[in-house]
Amino acid sequence: MGTTQLETVPEPKYWHLRTVLSEALDSEFSVGEILPNERDLAARFGVARATLRQALEQLELEGRLQRRRGVGTTVAPPRVGVAVGTEQHAWPGTAGDAWQPVDSTLAVPPAAVADALESGRDEAVHTVRRSRMTHGQPVAAELLYIPRTSVPDLSAIAPSGPARARAVLRELQRQELEGQDNAVELGSARADDAKELDRLPGAPVLVVTTRFLAGGRTAALSVATYRADTCRLTFGASGGVEIHHRPERQAS
Repeated sequence: MGTTQLETVPEPKYWHLRTVLSEALDSEFSVGEILPNERDLAARFGVARATLRQALEQLELEGRLQRRRGVGTTVAPPRVGVAVGTEQHAWPGTAGDAWQPVDSTLAVPPAAVADALESGRDEAVHTVRRSRMTHGQPVAAELLYIPRTSVPDLSAIAPSGPARARAVLRELQRQELEGQDNAVELGSARADDAKELDRLPGAPVLVVTTRFLAGGRTAALSVATYRADTCRLTFGASGGVEIHHRPERQAS
């Protein structure tokens, strides 16, 4: 049976255009500058608009471009380093946590979350919503699911709002944290996430799922959605290795 030789496969036209456009962004445009419209760009580079759109979508995925409502396509700033884990495990809401509580309600979680929490699929859990800002721009939105068995009765607390979110987190921190683990995957922004993150629905996002363990079980589950176009996620106390591919910047 024959095999495909990758060396003989021609480079897609949009990928070659992506390389040319990337070089043009470095030499001709500044951060925040609006690109010419698709018709003008296609004419300049002698390509079909469909090919141009593929190249632009790839550059947006890589964080080189941003599509902004009512503005157009602009040159994106360098990615922001966002630490999502450290060598020392900690409960959400403890000192140094960069997240801001937005709301907390009792609600039935998605089936996959209920299975991860080992709770009944029809059982309501505390659902804490938090947001994260960096340099004045939204970079992430989080849903934190906490079984009612992880916190005592909160009947004296308001049924929703930031105050309830803080109360739920305080009670959660009374337990001894045994460990946590993270998983990262690429996804597309849902309508509610897109609105909170100031992105278009379907924009690329990074979904970080964190499981917090206490008492031999999953005491809380975090599903955090990060903007893939602006964030460089780091793990570990040192912040990890940073390598820049733009010619004017050196690796550190």
